Amino acid sequence: MAVLVTGGARSGKSRFAERYAATLGTRGLYIATMQGLDDEMRDRIELHRLRREQSGFSWRTVEEPLELAELLRQHAELGEERSGEVILVDCLTLWLSNWLLELEGVPDADDVLERNIDELAEALASVRKPVIAVTNEVGDGVVPEYPLGRRFRDFAGVMNQRVAEVCEEVFLVTTGIPVELKKIAFTFGNGEGSR
Repeated sequence: MAVLVTGGARSGKSRFAERYAATLGTRGLYIATMQGLDDEMRDRIELHRLRREQSGFSWRTVEEPLELAELLRQHAELGEERSGEVILVDCLTLWLSNWLLELEGVPDADDVLERNIDELAEALASVRKPVIAVTNEVGDGVVPEYPLGRRFRDFAGVMNQRVAEVCEEVFLVTTGIPVELKKIAFTFGNGEGSR
């Protein structure tokens, strides 16, 4: 079962995802995509680590800023070897940022990003154990002033839609309150959403 958890900055989405993971398994694999490139990022990483340690749920952490799809595929192949494990990826928008920076100046960067997003969605769908992916809802704010910011916003929207398609549940967390969107989604009568 694949689950997407989205929301704005500091909305409570990571905390909700961690708590939800504890209801789906007996132990967790936390895949962190953030890179500790400066003091503020390192402080955020430490806060997340402390919260997981204090939760009482057993977490194992793997840091993977770029090759997320490959790591998920490897875990999909493990199958029952790690029964009771739930996977939590935090977060997809940082993964996307990492790729945008990695591909800066590459002529076919947009094509590579689209392929990476497709591979990520396919990998999430292939995992046979519960997997929760956290992402940011970035399209509700102002239009970014710079081209890189606009590319990030646009690709984040594409990525979130693509991942949501393969997930059984999609939660929007606002002010710490999670709402499951697929249960209340509008359909055209043939099961197709209103995208």
